[in-house]
Amino acid sequence: MMNNLTNVPIVAKFGGTSLADYSAMSRCADIIINCPKSKVVVVSASSGVTNLLVELSTGKLNGPQRTVAISDIRAIQQKIIDNLALSDQVIESISHLLAQLSDLSAAIALKPSAKLTDKLLSFGERLSSTLFTQVLIGKGASAVYFDVRDVLRTDSHFGKAQPQVGAINQLVSERLTPLLADNIVVTQGFIGADPSGATTTLGRGGSDYSAALLGEALGAEQINIWTDVSGIFTTDPRITDQARAIEEISFNEAAEMATFGAKVLHPSTLVPAMRKNIPVFVGSTLNPQAGGTIVRNQTNTQPVYRAIALRRHQTLVTVTSMDMLHAPGFLARVFTLLAKHNLSVDLVTTSEISIALTIDSTGSESGGRAILTPELLAELRDVGQVTIEEELALVALIGNKIDSSYGIGTRLFGALSDVNVRLICHGASQHNLCFLVDDNVASDVVNRLHQQMFSLNSEGQA
Repeated sequence: MMNNLTNVPIVAKFGGTSLADYSAMSRCADIIINCPKSKVVVVSASSGVTNLLVELSTGKLNGPQRTVAISDIRAIQQKIIDNLALSDQVIESISHLLAQLSDLSAAIALKPSAKLTDKLLSFGERLSSTLFTQVLIGKGASAVYFDVRDVLRTDSHFGKAQPQVGAINQLVSERLTPLLADNIVVTQGFIGADPSGATTTLGRGGSDYSAALLGEALGAEQINIWTDVSGIFTTDPRITDQARAIEEISFNEAAEMATFGAKVLHPSTLVPAMRKNIPVFVGSTLNPQAGGTIVRNQTNTQPVYRAIALRRHQTLVTVTSMDMLHAPGFLARVFTLLAKHNLSVDLVTTSEISIALTIDSTGSESGGRAILTPELLAELRDVGQVTIEEELALVALIGNKIDSSYGIGTRLFGALSDVNVRLICHGASQHNLCFLVDDNVASDVVNRLHQQMFSLNSEGQA
């Protein structure tokens, strides 16, 4: 591990839109060159490539359709290649990757498997990292390609593998750290390898998570997440033009925002950074001079209201039973069933005879009923009467000491006096107040709440 503080690196991560074409990659390369401490670069797949790989991974495309998808991937990469002076060795490496991709997609069409899917999905990052290394070299930087699977060890849970932090720390020290003295190391986000060497993926938000895990292992000075927006905003700017970038935010607040729907950071990203108290910066590749948001353990300000997060596709499940009245073990039975079926719960409220809880059905094409399997529903109905409500949205007010601040209820319900608030959770955390509304009014709710809560000063305090 690097003991000389002057050699402590910054880990930089670039998302897919920041690597969409040569011009975008060139901007990213300039950011790295202009920040000499940025010694480790973690990249996502170029924009558009992952969607094509996901189509291939279904195994549902026929031969001609697979050929078209692979040709589209090749075309995205070729537009970048056309701007580079590549050696025969690099050209051969890219051609070999595309040939492997073609063979693998054919194999998946014959016999799909989670293991093959993870391997196939890795090709986007492997291609973009190969090309980004060459963009840096073309600008005169000493850059090397590094296969992250050599250090980012995971278990064998394909599709959402769990990192093995101890092994990662050791392997990074042995294999990655020595390269940093004289090079910028370009590697992949999202992917890893299990103990047998099989390719795994970390699931949604995996590239940010990869950067944080590498930053933790390196004891990085900072983790820079470069994206297409200039920081974390008080709410989604697409909902209201009153949204503004937040200069600083605590790990706890950012974790709440990420958990409850803010898409700039994935919740897992912050965990390794929090373990080592490494600041995380979020900035825009389109305008790096504009600054961004710094996420750290302690902030100079602790406003009651920092931001509003929105997460759609929520399902509300209510289990009602007279047996619950003064009966011990009822809640345990419900949560045991949910755990058995691998379902996590976000919000929970109880009454004398019922429990209401929310389940996130994001990513399920059929909504909450696809998440709530017939087997689970049958077991829940053995416990009590089950009611399911769909097409709901979760709104979270994020800040500090919300559980002990006066006047929040008055302002909240004043802004939402004509809105049916289906469920409220308040008091379990000092950093959030959450509630459910119908999905079709969610944007208006956020807009109104933002105007009410953030109308008087830049720190989000009235």
